[in-house]
Amino acid sequence: MAAAEPKPPARTDAARRLARGCWSAFWDYETPKVIVVKNRRLGVVYRAVQLLILLYFVWYVFIVQKSYQDSETGPESSVITKVKGITFSEHKVWDVEEYVKPPEGGSVFSIITRIEVTPSQTLGTCPESMRVSNATCDSDEDCVAGQLDMLGNGLRTGRCVPYYQGSAKTCEVSGWCPVEDGASVSQFLGKMAPNFTILIKNSIHYPKFQFSKGNIEHRKDGYLKRCTFDEVSDLYCPIFKLGFIVEQAGENFTELAHTGGVIGVIINWDCDLDLSASKCNPKYSFRRLDPKHVPASSGYNFRFAKYYKINGSATRTLIKAYGIRIDVIVHGQAGKFSLIPTIINLATALTSIGVGSFLCDWILLTFMNKHKVYSRKKFDKVCTPRHSPGSWPVTLAFVLGQAPPPPHPCSADPGQAGQALAVAAPPPWLCPTSAPSEQMVAPPEQTAEPELSTSEPSRQDSTFTDPRGLAQL
Repeated sequence: MAAAEPKPPARTDAARRLARGCWSAFWDYETPKVIVVKNRRLGVVYRAVQLLILLYFVWYVFIVQKSYQDSETGPESSVITKVKGITFSEHKVWDVEEYVKPPEGGSVFSIITRIEVTPSQTLGTCPESMRVSNATCDSDEDCVAGQLDMLGNGLRTGRCVPYYQGSAKTCEVSGWCPVEDGASVSQFLGKMAPNFTILIKNSIHYPKFQFSKGNIEHRKDGYLKRCTFDEVSDLYCPIFKLGFIVEQAGENFTELAHTGGVIGVIINWDCDLDLSASKCNPKYSFRRLDPKHVPASSGYNFRFAKYYKINGSATRTLIKAYGIRIDVIVHGQAGKFSLIPTIINLATALTSIGVGSFLCDWILLTFMNKHKVYSRKKFDKVCTPRHSPGSWPVTLAFVLGQAPPPPHPCSADPGQAGQALAVAAPPPWLCPTSAPSEQMVAPPEQTAEPELSTSEPSRQDSTFTDPRGLAQL
């Protein structure tokens, strides 16, 4: 006798059936159930929420924020400045070369308005300033030779000497003498300073959109030699008077000239590149940048010295300068229509409209008088049908080494459940998807026919879920 051919393992065959079942289920389509609730107040709430969401996206997102555009912030920028004007103090006339620091004409520069001059300092020994801690003394024992104070003016010699004026004494130091506090002379340069003119030449470039523009009008009739800035009539004449800048920043010029301060000139280039280039214009604003209300750090000053020789000995003039520092700050943003952000924001807007449905569902399920009725209509209680051995859930249980699914959960008696399924249950792929509620619909009569047509389950399901036409699928 010929040997019987070995049969493939049962689990291999079950795995193939499982794979086919999963592949078939992958192409199924599911759609939500739609229920129309005839309630005027709830409808008003629903439409009001939708209207607010639409107004938010149409007005704020698309019109104000222009979210349909691709944008670029922080343009590439260059700034060139030039100051003109002369002034005078009690002792001399000052021109641009003397009161503008540094003279290169960059985006940050200072205009000196007051100075404290300590002339003819030479290397030697002299009394220390009384402003230095532990500088006062009564005898030489109070002064330590070789001591160096980081906030002082030199190396202490160990002697206690009379101060420059008065009867007080301070420790003697070796350094540039006399020290600043002992012989400084104050000079005010701010009498003509409000009339100084400042040219601020600025050009910007947005590399993403290959767009460039400057803040000076291209004219050949000597326009810049006779104009000053005006926001309405001379926007492209960036020549500002120092007094105008300080006034626009909300400061008093005389006070600022004595103590010093930092003023920011902010140039903003916000450009909508969907429009013509003539619509992209600079906007100027001015404000004080340093904390003037903090006594410990208010004002602005710096020191520098001028060196020379007298009779072969090194000599210098020390100058403590108070002034108005100008910081030119350029920023901006450019935008141009792009399809990608438009699609993203449209999809976000359409998705956000669903918030209205979520809110109304919450109201229906929580606060309405008939919320239980709505809950039964919205959420169906699905009975799991008894599957044939060839169905994929049974196959999955077999592959995993588990027992088959339990009997029909909607029947109390397993025997009766099996008999009812044998008589009235349709095939697994036509299993009814909802069971009627006892309060809503009476149970249908059980038929004794052994077979049902394929259209019967669909008719029964329609009768169960919507017996009075309350729901529209």
